[in-house]
Amino acid sequence: MAILSGAAFHPGQAVARRDVFGGRVWTAAPYRLLADSGEAMVLAHWVGLESLAPSPWLEWARNGDASARVRAVEALAAGEWELETRTWQETSLVTQTRAGDFFSVGRFYDAGHRLNRFYVNFQRPFQRTEIGIDTFDLLVDLVVSPDLAKLQWKDEDEDEYAHGRRLGVVTEREHQRVQAAREYVVGLIEDCSGPFADAPQTWRPDPGWTWPALPAGALTVPVREHG
Repeated sequence: MAILSGAAFHPGQAVARRDVFGGRVWTAAPYRLLADSGEAMVLAHWVGLESLAPSPWLEWARNGDASARVRAVEALAAGEWELETRTWQETSLVTQTRAGDFFSVGRFYDAGHRLNRFYVNFQRPFQRTEIGIDTFDLLVDLVVSPDLAKLQWKDEDEDEYAHGRRLGVVTEREHQRVQAAREYVVGLIEDCSGPFADAPQTWRPDPGWTWPALPAGALTVPVREHG
């Protein structure tokens, strides 16, 4: 069992998932906690929830300008960025992550509440904080079809990942851990095991739930970075 870094949260709590780098918050998003065993967590995020993200990344999301993604990585390396508000649109996201893993597995559900895709985010192992968890997206992702038959490594991520390695955003040690995590995840998919086993084909937030929001300390609670 992985070494834990704080007490478990209670199901139903609003928690903040933050990407942190160089002692600063890179992204911050509110989630509803669905389950927390102490070692593993399941979180949900859905249409209409507001989060914070760096300006260059949001510029890319709005207009598809690939150069904005390059600038985002360069801003990371330089430690210079500003955050803007983003409103989540179109899909619901349920994400599972375990302490010590260099990845999380998300399930995206479309407007009809049907499973649209799995999304594997390679990231630093999460660290617990008083308001949620801190991690850091390591710039490479894997998209998997609902039937697990098709895997797609995102092309733009491969370029972004290489650029991040050149600039020192992704260290050599992290690169080795990501490579190992890639192989491990592909094995889980091929075996239809772990978070890919018997995934719910439909999901929607309960209409009676209160909406999670970022807490007042989203930008001021001290960050916790994986060493």
